[in-house]
Amino acid sequence: MDIVQAHGADDTLKFLREQEIDLVLINRKLDQDYSDGIEILKLIKSDPVLRTAPVMIVTNHAEHQATAISLGAEQGFGKLELDQEATHQKLATFLA
Repeated sequence: MDIVQAHGADDTLKFLREQEIDLVLINRKLDQDYSDGIEILKLIKSDPVLRTAPVMIVTNHAEHQATAISLGAEQGFGKLELDQEATHQKLATFLA
């Protein structure tokens, strides 16, 4: 698989419009400026062209996962779960 890294909303939306992306992973808090990744999820899901893109939020907090799901995201995972088999299976659904 190829991994493309974006650094904020503008980069993410640009990549999604220009390339076929199988899965979008968004940190709940972005490394660049610690802004809320949920806002990028909202932009994706409100765009008529991009809304079908599968998105997962990466967070250890159940309440943020629930918010993301209510906005149209798939069940994501936390950074502490990255090495778990259940997480690998969850990702394989989109990347296989």
